[in-house]
Amino acid sequence: MKKIILGLLISLFYQVTLAQKTGYWDKERATYKEIVVSARDRIVVETDDFPAGTTELIYRITLLDDNQQMAGSLVSVLKSIPDPSGISQGSAGAVFLLSKISGEDKCKYAIFSTKELGKSYVKEGTTADACLVQSTALSKDAKRLSIEKSSCIKVNTAKLFFGFESSNWIMKQKIVLEVVPWVDAKLSRGWALENRKNIISQCKTSALARKMANSDDFCVCIGDKIQKEYTFKEFQKLLPMEQAKAYKDFGASCFEETGISKTVFNDLRTKASKEIKTADYGAAIKSYTEIVIQKKATALDYANLGYAYLLTKQYGKAIKSLKEGEKLDDAELFVKLNLAHAYLLNGEYVKAKTIYKTYQNQNVTDKVSWTQKIKDDYQAFAKAGIQNEDFERVLKMLGK
Repeated sequence: MKKIILGLLISLFYQVTLAQKTGYWDKERATYKEIVVSARDRIVVETDDFPAGTTELIYRITLLDDNQQMAGSLVSVLKSIPDPSGISQGSAGAVFLLSKISGEDKCKYAIFSTKELGKSYVKEGTTADACLVQSTALSKDAKRLSIEKSSCIKVNTAKLFFGFESSNWIMKQKIVLEVVPWVDAKLSRGWALENRKNIISQCKTSALARKMANSDDFCVCIGDKIQKEYTFKEFQKLLPMEQAKAYKDFGASCFEETGISKTVFNDLRTKASKEIKTADYGAAIKSYTEIVIQKKATALDYANLGYAYLLTKQYGKAIKSLKEGEKLDDAELFVKLNLAHAYLLNGEYVKAKTIYKTYQNQNVTDKVSWTQKIKDDYQAFAKAGIQNEDFERVLKMLGK
């Protein structure tokens, strides 16, 4: 039995812990107003501005007789409540928050989202467009309004307008209105949903993001870094060139952190390989050059770039690229073979002969020999319209 009770307590503890919200009651920007309403009159009172990130609020309305003073402020009551999830819904929560005193007078009230609707209420008494209506006269009331359950609170709600109607036909009424906003810690930096969407949308238009099959993780990473570094207002105040730099710097970091760089460059390699197979050598050169520019090229990338240069008769560029490949991996035979081809086609037979002879007894892959690959490449060159009188000379030298 004890184990069952302990298990229930542990379960309850975790449920309460997980239910808690990260934020705070903004007691510094709480609204406290004492209003005098004339007999049979209507009046609208606007709250103080809500801080950025307000996702819910608690309000309390108390009617006082002459000379009555509030026994305890709403702010003091909320000191014992760590977050809004500690307040039960409905009448139980209202009873807990209600002031200990109130007068004998009663009033009706309604809450409006704009000043214009409040003015219409004062003039016409209409509550059709109110986000909350209390049509039964009360001497005190308290409620919690949240962004999830009330149309009064939206992402960018800056303030609310409380309309009061006196139920005393003879004497004026004294009403105390208290409103305390709850500020979501993350949203307090101004990064509401629409603002975050704008950051991600802008990221997706970048040249780097357009190269990705799926840029979602990359752009979310950039958004998170921007939100951590700047509030929304701070970021908005940056010059366009400063914002562009932030995207670039954070993008470079996210490119590596998310593992997207490996996927992007592998996609480029696949694309370039298909372009070589379809004889679109100019496009292949562009693809491999992009990998080189981003400093992600392997020795094999340089070998393939050199090969594409050979088939477009750019022998000098082929030699330069292949020498870069040698620096990365001096044992990569595709680099050595294409370099020999480049020397041969560039009229440097002696240099080409030295390389051809050095590796003639090796395989370039587990199934293709060095000499067989030379023969295959010469056939590809001929098909591309590249002829050289030394092709046969090399093959005879190698015994082919």
